[in-house]
Amino acid sequence: MSRDDADHNAHDSDDTNADAFVNPAERRRRQLALGALGLMIVVFIVLSAFSFLDSRDQVVPESITYAGAFGAVDGKRVFQSYNCMGCHTIVGNGAYFGPDLTDIYENAGPAWLAAYLPSAGSWPTEAALRTQLPNANQLAETGIDELDVYYAAYPGARERVERRGGGTTFMPNLGFRANEVNDLIAFFKYTAALDTEGWPPEPKVDGLLHPMASGPIAIVDASTPAGAAGAASAGLSAAVDLAAQGAGVAQQYGCLACHAVDATALVGPGWGGLFGASEALTDGSDAVVDEAYLAESIRDPDAQVVAGYQAGVMPAYANVLSDEEVDAIVAYIRTLETR
Repeated sequence: MSRDDADHNAHDSDDTNADAFVNPAERRRRQLALGALGLMIVVFIVLSAFSFLDSRDQVVPESITYAGAFGAVDGKRVFQSYNCMGCHTIVGNGAYFGPDLTDIYENAGPAWLAAYLPSAGSWPTEAALRTQLPNANQLAETGIDELDVYYAAYPGARERVERRGGGTTFMPNLGFRANEVNDLIAFFKYTAALDTEGWPPEPKVDGLLHPMASGPIAIVDASTPAGAAGAASAGLSAAVDLAAQGAGVAQQYGCLACHAVDATALVGPGWGGLFGASEALTDGSDAVVDEAYLAESIRDPDAQVVAGYQAGVMPAYANVLSDEEVDAIVAYIRTLETR
């Protein structure tokens, strides 16, 4: 036997002797450590396998649509492209400047969202909400065309209208296109359907009862023209001033959230100096803004769309406003001469 073989055999003999003298308690600790490691490997493999399942009794964005045509996936892209999480929290992520939006669809419903999102600079009034009830997408989704039924299904809409309707907000008008609004509604429908396991938590104190909480905002009654009460108290029976009534109707239906009283372009063209002007249309033609043009634009806003603006953003008021109310708004626009 060579010297190297002898040294090797002696080394093996030393290892065997060392193993023979290992403390039994130490051996058990080693075995337990190896067993725990093996168990963690098995758990890791099982959890990894579950992560590849399509769903674990949880909704997925691909399965949620609004009115069958607008998807939550596209809505999430819109939400991200406008950096909404810079102000709002949703499903536990985002900032806290604005309200949490996780359950906004469940609380306020699609008609309120459709009334609010295109002109977010002011809170929708009840009249503005009512104009969205006949919307084909809203009807296809909820089947509700009566305000009282809608309030029963979405009580948050009533609270928002009564407490803040007609007031201003801190949110800017973002100029959403019609399809973007519908996609956002689909996204909010998805987040409301998620099982968030109690997040966000319910507040321990009702903030609406706090002394600093704002109370209901008085809404202009379009049926009572400005100055009518004073005229009545003075015993006057003069005819209603049509332009003053138009100002009330415009306020009641939220028109001034999208149209400025000067030439400033908001969601729609400014009304200041609009009457009598010539407007370029998206079809390449020009139109003179007279009574007939304004009345048609109110009843069917997509009939002639001004260049630079999107069709499908303004709701049609043909079945919402009476002829007298349309005439009143037109008369009010005529008084806004500065441009």
